Amino acid sequence: MDYRYIEQLMERYWNAETSQEEESILRTFFSQKNIPADMEHLRPLFSDEASGQTLGDDFDARMLAMIGEASPAAADRTAAADGTVVRAKRVTMAERLMPLFRAAAVIAIVLTIGGALQAPWDNTWNTPEDYAALQQNADTIAAVQPIQAENISDAALDSTKSTTGIKAAKD
Repeated sequence: MDYRYIEQLMERYWNAETSQEEESILRTFFSQKNIPADMEHLRPLFSDEASGQTLGDDFDARMLAMIGEASPAAADRTAAADGTVVRAKRVTMAERLMPLFRAAAVIAIVLTIGGALQAPWDNTWNTPEDYAALQQNADTIAAVQPIQAENISDAALDSTKSTTGIKAAKD
C-alpha cells in the first residue's frame, strides 16, 4: 500500500501547516490496526488516549521548581536579558487616564490666564473729570445739530428753487 499521502500530511503536521480536517485524517489513519512499522511510534500522538490526558494539580509547582522559581506568586515576573528579574506592574484605569487629566488641567489654566489677560490693564473708571468731558461733548453735539439741520433745509430749498426755475424756463 502507498503511504505517500500520509507521509506528506506528517511532514505538513511537523511544520504546523495542517488543517483540522487533515489532522482528523491522521487520527483516523493511526486508529487503524494495520499501520506500517516505521509509523508505529507515531500512534500515541494521534490516539484518543493521548487527547484525554490532563495536567495534574501539581503541574505548576513542578514546572516552577524545574526553572528555579520559589512560588507561584513569582509567575508574573520576567527575566531581562542580563538575568535580572523584573516584576510586572499592574496599571489601573486612573493611572492610564492621568495624562489626559493633566492635559485638561493645562488647557484649563491656559484658558483662564488668557481670559484674565483680555481685561484692560489701565482701567480708569468714570471719574468726575470723565463726566465733565462727556457733558462738554454732549453740549457741543446739541449746539451743532440745529446748525446742520438749518443747512440741510436751506440746501433743500435751493434745490427746489432751481428745479422750479428750470420748469418755468421750459414753459
